Amino acid sequence: MLFDMPTLLAMRVGIDVLIALAFWGQMRRYPAIGGPGWWALAPLLSIVGSIGLWTRGSAPDLLAYAVGNTALTLSPLLAWMGVRSFLQFSRPLGRMALFALAVLAGQVVFLSVWDLPQARQGMFALSVLAIMGLALRDMVRADPQRRVPELQALRLLTMVEIAGLLLFAAAAPVGGLPLAQVAPVTLFFFLLANLLRVVLYGSLVTYRLRLEGDRARQGLLTREADSRALIDNLSAGVMVFRPNHTLSSINSAARRFFGWSEGGANSALAEPTGLGWRILREDGQPMRRHDMPFERVLATGLPVKSVVFGVPVGEGDDVRWALCNAYPENNAQGGLRHVVLTFIDITSLKAVQAEQKALQSQLSQSQKMEALGTLAGGVAHDFNNILAAILGNADLARQDLPHDAPARESLHEISTAARRGRELVRQILAFSRQQPAERTRVDVAAILAETCGLMRAAMPSQVQLMHECHPDTPAILADATQLGQVLINLGTNAVHALEGQAGRVECQLDGLPGDDARLPPEVALACAEAGVGAVRLRVSDNGCGMDEAVRSRIFEPFFTTKAVGRGTGLGLPVVLGIVQVHGGAIEVESQPGQGTTFTLYFPAAPDEPPAQTLVVPDIPKPTDPVTMNSPLPAGPETAPLENRPMADATPLEQPHILYLDDDDTLVFLVRRLLERRGYRVTAFTDQQQAVKAVHDDPKGFQLLLTDYNMPGMSGLDVARAVLAINPGLPVAVASGYITDELQAEAKAAGVREVVFKTDAVEAFCEVVARLVQAR
Repeated sequence: MLFDMPTLLAMRVGIDVLIALAFWGQMRRYPAIGGPGWWALAPLLSIVGSIGLWTRGSAPDLLAYAVGNTALTLSPLLAWMGVRSFLQFSRPLGRMALFALAVLAGQVVFLSVWDLPQARQGMFALSVLAIMGLALRDMVRADPQRRVPELQALRLLTMVEIAGLLLFAAAAPVGGLPLAQVAPVTLFFFLLANLLRVVLYGSLVTYRLRLEGDRARQGLLTREADSRALIDNLSAGVMVFRPNHTLSSINSAARRFFGWSEGGANSALAEPTGLGWRILREDGQPMRRHDMPFERVLATGLPVKSVVFGVPVGEGDDVRWALCNAYPENNAQGGLRHVVLTFIDITSLKAVQAEQKALQSQLSQSQKMEALGTLAGGVAHDFNNILAAILGNADLARQDLPHDAPARESLHEISTAARRGRELVRQILAFSRQQPAERTRVDVAAILAETCGLMRAAMPSQVQLMHECHPDTPAILADATQLGQVLINLGTNAVHALEGQAGRVECQLDGLPGDDARLPPEVALACAEAGVGAVRLRVSDNGCGMDEAVRSRIFEPFFTTKAVGRGTGLGLPVVLGIVQVHGGAIEVESQPGQGTTFTLYFPAAPDEPPAQTLVVPDIPKPTDPVTMNSPLPAGPETAPLENRPMADATPLEQPHILYLDDDDTLVFLVRRLLERRGYRVTAFTDQQQAVKAVHDDPKGFQLLLTDYNMPGMSGLDVARAVLAINPGLPVAVASGYITDELQAEAKAAGVREVVFKTDAVEAFCEVVARLVQAR
């Protein structure tokens, strides 16, 4: 016999076992794919059915026929459930269970009640045909456009199985073939079909894996594209290096930072390395290779955080600054794949920090100036009193000595030293801006020409002094005397910077528009508010120059690089104080061995000139670069006694002067000075006594001369009290530091004149004579 039934059944059982194991393994390996689990159960039921066929005649009929036929019927049902699970269709488990019970019940009925083999066979064939038809319908629904070859092959196999089942079912009753001959052929046919079905099920699993792999790859590509787009559009720079120092990728922000092109067919391709790789440290020096973030990560394998580096831009001095982090990117085995550098551009932050540092320096300088100003205010009063006493008593002593007395030379030296102390106080007051400034419309070109003429006469012959004035330079509002002092100080410093060698001092004057980018911010703002231009004055030399350490301290009071006795350290602070009180600014450029340039900026005067005419002061000759004062003219104190005013008047005809000061020494001095000039003097050191004297004799005094800064009542308080008693009494107030506020308060109180106390010894007699005569 060609087909041996027991042999075929044994083969079927063995094949079903292998199929069950194979699909069980797939189910364990790919739990997310539906189908293999059901396809592993279907062979098990097929094994039960095969055993039932195998044991017919030896086993009970209920097991051999009813259970065996039911198992053979349910095997394709589970295979169909596997197809539905693979296609992600619903699985009607409840109806499937009812169907299984109905098949089993039918087999039992047709076996026990009516022993009808044809009915059992027909029921089996119809059930299997129904299941195959439903499976065919699901496959058509799942792939209506027939795009899945594996599913179309399975559908074709199902159709062949349906045709074969119909053919074999009709062979016995219609063809008259005995069942013993038809059954082995049918079993062999479905054994081959089952093998093909298993292969197609495996192809479906492979197809699903391939489909999910394609989806995963597409998702990965999409995520990579999204990541690249995100990284490329970040404002932070991202650079990915390979371990061999070559670039793997770079985003647009990094390209912009290094000044590379952002175009090209492939933006991930790096540009050739060049100037962009010159990395600088925070101090501006080139960064050593082992300090670079990439090299540090390469050497240690550890992340590097918060490294600040700079990149030069072009051929100029501009530098872009960045804050960088770097970290390693390793492969699955722990080997280094890439070094990733991320950085943000902090150039604007560095600029703000530099500006903040400059502002802090300015604040520190301002605080020093304020402290010195406070010191000057406190020292000027007492120190000026001491100097006034020394100068006055020295002059009185000279008048009492013969012209050929040896002591006159010593007195002259005492006066000279005291005047130098007086000029030092004046410079301190000028630096602290407590000295009054009378600002008028002045021609800076005229002042510069006059000053250069005076300096040229005092300069060594090997020094060239050149000045250049632009003809259209506008005038400024300034105190002409103080402006001349600024020029003298700068010129003197320039000559000292030449250190006795041949050299050149240049002074250049021109005008700038109010919106010129070269103007300092404070001057530009003042020009914009007034709608005027600016005046620029440059004083330069080709002397020794300064390094950064010295340049940062030149405006500090009492800081000097000159030898002892050659400078006080107040020349440039005085210049700074005068320039700033005039609303100007100073810039300094200097390099060691290349000279120094001071650039002064002032707001121009408005186009409508005031009523005052242009002032060109009598600038003192620079014989003494510290004081810059001319010798005082001979005053009445040096005249013979018989030629002094009021010398021959009787006591009742002599003008009666009331003098008030809290310093006994100064009271004694002023009394002697005025009495020698023919005045009758009543002096007090107590304010209440002076007011009481006027109250007791309101018409008994022709002038009140009082100090301003006194404990208790100030000079203005005394003036108000006295003027309340006698409004017609002339009152003068002396002070060691005169401010605009003091002058305004004195005028409001009715004071005729405010005398600068530093000049008190020489000026008191002149002020007294003028006020007494004007009475």
